[in-house]
Amino acid sequence: MSKTVKGIIIPRLVVLLAIILVPLSIFIIFSFVDFNLWYSNDVSLNFFVIKILSPIVYSVSWLFFLILFANRFANTMESFDDKISVVPSRLKFFYGINAVYILFIFIFPIITPVISILSFASFAWRLTTFRKESWEEDTETSFLTKLVMVLAALIPIFCTVSIIPEFLALPIFLWNNIWLYLVDYLFKISYSLFTALSIGSLIILLSNSGISEYEQLFTDTTQKKSFANVKVLVVFLFGFFLFLDLNNYPIVELIYTAGLVIVIFTYLINLIRGMSKYGSFKSYFLGYLIAAVFIGSNVVLTTDELSEFLRVWSLLISAILYIFVLFYTFITLED
Repeated sequence: MSKTVKGIIIPRLVVLLAIILVPLSIFIIFSFVDFNLWYSNDVSLNFFVIKILSPIVYSVSWLFFLILFANRFANTMESFDDKISVVPSRLKFFYGINAVYILFIFIFPIITPVISILSFASFAWRLTTFRKESWEEDTETSFLTKLVMVLAALIPIFCTVSIIPEFLALPIFLWNNIWLYLVDYLFKISYSLFTALSIGSLIILLSNSGISEYEQLFTDTTQKKSFANVKVLVVFLFGFFLFLDLNNYPIVELIYTAGLVIVIFTYLINLIRGMSKYGSFKSYFLGYLIAAVFIGSNVVLTTDELSEFLRVWSLLISAILYIFVLFYTFITLED
C-alpha cells in the first residue's frame, strides 16, 4: 500500500517534484558553470550551444524520461523500503540525505548525456510508430524509424561532444563548490538528526514493549501503533541540537556522545528482543554499524585525519548502499 500523508501519496509527490526540479537544476547548472566549446571561441556560438541548446536538450530529455517512467519510479519508491532492509527504519532519512548529495554530484552529471540520447531516440521511435496498433515478436523496425531515431539522437550527441571535456569535470566542480561548502553543515545536520532519532528510539524502548517491535511496524502491516508524540519530540530535539551545534556550544559534543551510547544500547536490545520474538527479524546490523562509525568518528576519535576519513567514508558507503538498492529496485521491478 502506498504511503500517504493527509491524502497525499508520497511516492507520487516525489516523482512530481523530480519532474519539476530535475530540469530546473539543469538550467541552474548551465547558468552558473562556465563551460566552453573546445572547437570554437566564438562568443555567440558558445552562448547558443551552452546556455540555450544544451540545457534545453538535457532538461527536455529528463522531463520525457521521468514522465515516461513516472509510474515505475513511484512503484520503485513504494517497494524501496522493503528492499533496503539493512537500514533501520528510523535512520532512513539520515542516510537519504547523504544519498541525495552523492547522487546529484556524481551520478547525475554522468548519466545525463546517456538519458538524453535514449530519450530523443525513444521519442523519435514513438513519433514514427504511434499509428501502429499491434506488435508481433518478429516485427522489424522500419528503416525510416531507425533513420529518424539516429537523427534525433544526433542532437544530444552534438551537445555532449561539444562540452564533453568539461562536462566530465562537472562532478569535480560540484564537489569543490557545493559538497565542500556544505559538507560541514551536512555533518551538523546528520549528527543532530542521528542523536534526536536515537533518543526517540530510547523513549520508545522504555515506554513500550521494545524497540524491536517499533522496527517491525515497518515490515509488519498488521501492527497499528502510533508514535506521533515521539516524532514531535524528535523534531524538536533535532532543531535544538542543530542550534547548539551551529552556535558552537561545547555541550553538544556530550550530547552526541550520549547519542552514540544510546544507539549501541538500543541496537543490542533490538537484536536480542527481536530475534527472540520474531523468527525472521532483521537485525539491521550494517545500518547501525555505519551510523555508529559516522557519529563515533566525531565524538570518540582524537585524530583529525582518521576522524575525517571515517566520517566521509561512512557517508559515502551509506549513500552508495541507498543508490545501489534504488537502481536495482527500478531495474528489477515487475510491471
